[in-house]
Amino acid sequence: MKEKISPYFLVIGLGASGVSMAKFLYSKGKSVVATDIDASKASIAEELNVLGIKTEIGFHDPKTFNNAGTLVPSPGIPLTHSHIKEALAHGVALTGELDIFAKYNTLPVIAITGTNGKTTTTTLIGDMLKASGMNPFVGGNIGTPLVENLMNKNNTDVIVAEVSSFQLDISTSFRPDVGILLNISEDHLDRYESYEAYEQSKWSLFKNQNPSDTAVINRTIKGFDKACGHISSRVLTFSSDGNTRTDCNADIRDKEIRIQFKGESHAIPTDHLKELQGAHNRENIAAAVLACLCLGRPKFQDIVKGMEAFKNLSHRMEFVKTINTISFYDDSKGTNTDAVIRALECFRNNIILILGGREKGTDFSLLLHDVKKSVKAIISIGESKRHVMETFQSICPVIEAETMQEAVEKGFASAVSGDVVLLSPACASFDMFDNYAHRGREFAARVNALEGRTHD
Repeated sequence: MKEKISPYFLVIGLGASGVSMAKFLYSKGKSVVATDIDASKASIAEELNVLGIKTEIGFHDPKTFNNAGTLVPSPGIPLTHSHIKEALAHGVALTGELDIFAKYNTLPVIAITGTNGKTTTTTLIGDMLKASGMNPFVGGNIGTPLVENLMNKNNTDVIVAEVSSFQLDISTSFRPDVGILLNISEDHLDRYESYEAYEQSKWSLFKNQNPSDTAVINRTIKGFDKACGHISSRVLTFSSDGNTRTDCNADIRDKEIRIQFKGESHAIPTDHLKELQGAHNRENIAAAVLACLCLGRPKFQDIVKGMEAFKNLSHRMEFVKTINTISFYDDSKGTNTDAVIRALECFRNNIILILGGREKGTDFSLLLHDVKKSVKAIISIGESKRHVMETFQSICPVIEAETMQEAVEKGFASAVSGDVVLLSPACASFDMFDNYAHRGREFAARVNALEGRTHD
């Protein structure tokens, strides 16, 4: 008689989220198998093997997928993967980090999504809550998997979670007490069949909320009114459309944000915030303040203290150095066109822009207006070099570079006194680097290597 195989959870991908998920499920008494096609994950596999978790490294076995009880793919694994599609056709269940976390979590959750600004807003909310005497766990797509808090609670009293569209795509039960949608612009079109599908993924953050929950949403998002008609929770809004609005809970102006919440009015000056410059960061602040106020416990003055103590995150409009009156900024996290537009808005018409990398269905034409207004020259890098050249050569000089060192040196040579050399590539980094952080570090290293150089 053939031995019956007990259903197991198959964790697909052994990055940080996959490893944490495998350990967590095993700690709950589940049968767990983990697989990763990357042979370099052998040492991680050994760590899991010691616990009693079976691993398959360097290959994917379709039988392992088809015999599983539940698939748990890491966010970076597309659901169009042939083995996943076949297993689902065989009736294997599918779940992800958000739903598994939701099943065991008992704490209030603030969840943040959007195309840009997620990590800044997530970190900012954490700082505001800490300044208010609370002990938040800050994690999710920001770096630390959510299930880590379930294994090591450390007196946490609130969860602040950055949530990606990939995580939302396989979520059916996740319900944040406060959900934030910062913005939606073209991104990840290599993973979605259309821009509309990507939009729907972002809006799905609110699909399980009830009237006791809160949705904090950017009022200027296209389709706002129609989408809000399907939301059951209380909706709070913020806007920076340049008009004085009486229908928003946070009216964002050039030098201040005016908050209306539960009959109280507050004004937050923002022109002195060196770490949170730009209209996009004023939106991040507005969303963060409204979310913190929704918890009830934080006091407004403590929220502002947390905001003022905030330190800018690496590779997000991060100042690197000024060399011979030419300033260098690392915005390597600017991996889509909307992020680049927001970066360009922080400067005048004196920018040398390093642009390019691996495209994600990128429409560079969305940058034409802002490049024409602010950019003196483009240094194009990566797989998209030719596309960049074809798009922009009629409106400004486009100079190709094969390496980051060459890009930085050509940017420096193209600049004059007072100019800014800005790395904001509008593309993924995987054609030349391990990730956006690796790209940013290489940019900074090459900038620092210019120290002592004189400008021609």
